[in-house]
Amino acid sequence: MIQPARRHSFALGLLVSAMLSSGSLLAAVTDEEILQDPKNPNQIVTNGLGVQGQRFSPLDIINTDNVKDLRPVWAFSFGGEKQRGQQAQPMVKDGVMYLTGSYSRVFAVDAHTGKKLWQYDARLPDDIRPCCDVINRGVALYGDLVYFGTLDAKLVALNKDTGKVVWSKQVADHKAGYSISAAPMIVNGKLITGVAGGEFGVVGKVEAYDPKNGTLLWSRPTVEGNMGYVYKDGQAIENGISGGEANKTWPGDLWKTGGAAPWLGGYYDPSNNQILIGTGNPSPWNSHMRPGDNLYSSSRLSLNPDDGTIKWHFQSTPHDGWDYDGVNELISFDYQENGKTVQAAATADRNGFFYVLNRKDGKFIRGFPFADKITWASGLDKDGRPNYIDASRPGAPDGEAKGSSAFVAPAFLGAKNWMPMAYSPDTGLFYVPGNEWGMDIWNEGIAYKKGAAFLGAGFTIKPLNEDYIGVLRAIDPKTGKEVWRHKNYAPLWGGVLATKGNLVFTGTPEGFLQAFNAKTGDKVWEFQTGSGVLGSPITWEMDGEQYVSVLSGWGGAVPLWGGEVAKRVKDFNQGGMLWTFKLPKDLVTKR
Repeated sequence: MIQPARRHSFALGLLVSAMLSSGSLLAAVTDEEILQDPKNPNQIVTNGLGVQGQRFSPLDIINTDNVKDLRPVWAFSFGGEKQRGQQAQPMVKDGVMYLTGSYSRVFAVDAHTGKKLWQYDARLPDDIRPCCDVINRGVALYGDLVYFGTLDAKLVALNKDTGKVVWSKQVADHKAGYSISAAPMIVNGKLITGVAGGEFGVVGKVEAYDPKNGTLLWSRPTVEGNMGYVYKDGQAIENGISGGEANKTWPGDLWKTGGAAPWLGGYYDPSNNQILIGTGNPSPWNSHMRPGDNLYSSSRLSLNPDDGTIKWHFQSTPHDGWDYDGVNELISFDYQENGKTVQAAATADRNGFFYVLNRKDGKFIRGFPFADKITWASGLDKDGRPNYIDASRPGAPDGEAKGSSAFVAPAFLGAKNWMPMAYSPDTGLFYVPGNEWGMDIWNEGIAYKKGAAFLGAGFTIKPLNEDYIGVLRAIDPKTGKEVWRHKNYAPLWGGVLATKGNLVFTGTPEGFLQAFNAKTGDKVWEFQTGSGVLGSPITWEMDGEQYVSVLSGWGGAVPLWGGEVAKRVKDFNQGGMLWTFKLPKDLVTKR
């Protein structure tokens, strides 16, 4: 017999199943829904819980008073043997959850019960070249379609009710090292994606496609010297505005294989109609081969979503010699100063510095270290440019097998890597998942070969502390003050969620999903998921109740590239699970 408290959910579940079996479509996702996503807690239709990527929920049914009673209500297994590095953020629409798994798989799951509705497995070739595991970070929803990128550099559009392929588009040549691991985004009715592959000497690019059929609308290479294009009536029209000049910041022809891949994707700032996106390391890693700033690598870019032109750029690590990248998310937020509203954007860079920029023009407002140990630079100048410590740049090979080694902190995996931070407008704080580690790094000679690793460097990563590597920090962007921190033995590699319930959620490689008091940093709840938590938690409201979901499944770059750090995680089990939690109804205490 169905209990009264469950009748509504059961009825909705039957309705969803009936609609699917009859071929009837659920409500389409509109541009307005995407822009208003943070104001509608009944669904999640953007990566970042809003186009600005703040990862803040206005829900407070679950709060610091009752989170101790949070408990699982269902779990869904990805199944099979492909359980490795689950880093996606789920989406929720009309009682259905959409998410990706490792090896370019997509799932639709009944959000009431955890029952699988459909599954799509990309047919990947044997010679894919992902640098940093076979991960995927999520889907985009628009109209009646679900979009995602694959490890062989395709964009695929699926019918969101059946999982059937509507169209598929080859974005780049996977045999040259290109892949896609980030969630695409929808901006002004356009489907936007970046590419990965900076370790293979690709040319980074951001592109816009027609969501209905996959027609290319514009292409913006992110290595200076490569011109962009807009496409009209099937014809390419050069659109080199702000594309720079060949050889201006690159020597010889290295700009043709310069990397700068925008592999993490970006966010959208509606107030200034701009895509804010980061670019990765220049290629090769050996910086002595490429004197100059090497634009637009290791930078944040503002792109016009209408034609892909670069409106402004900010380079966090000019002439990057440590693989610090610049892809980390640039999150829009506003704050008050001297009675005026400042339109700002903040990013916590792999290089160990936290930057606050004016998001209207990209000008540097302030920057400060957030990592405990930074040895490659002594600080930032008035424009945010680093003051280099020359001894921390590894030496040139000069005819030898390798150049002189340097010990540098942070390690190339970064004081913060891909895992997204969160911003709470209630506290005015950013919640930043980071790591304390260093590396021995040296340069080697290298020549470009299509599809081969193009590093010209070697490295060994080392922990800086015996008792912890990971650090979750609460940071005030106006002062640079660290308000609180929580240490973790293994490296942190999962995203963060903040809520109006004064809570901060994140996961650990040890398998815990944890909740913290957003103001004090006290840990107020945790749950063991059985494998490392690398995904980005979400929360939404359904049938008057607040739910929390997260992916569990260890993998990613740390066990592949982690050197001595890998010893700390060698016994962690891989997995592929989607966990969903809520409060028992009789224990809910609304504020």
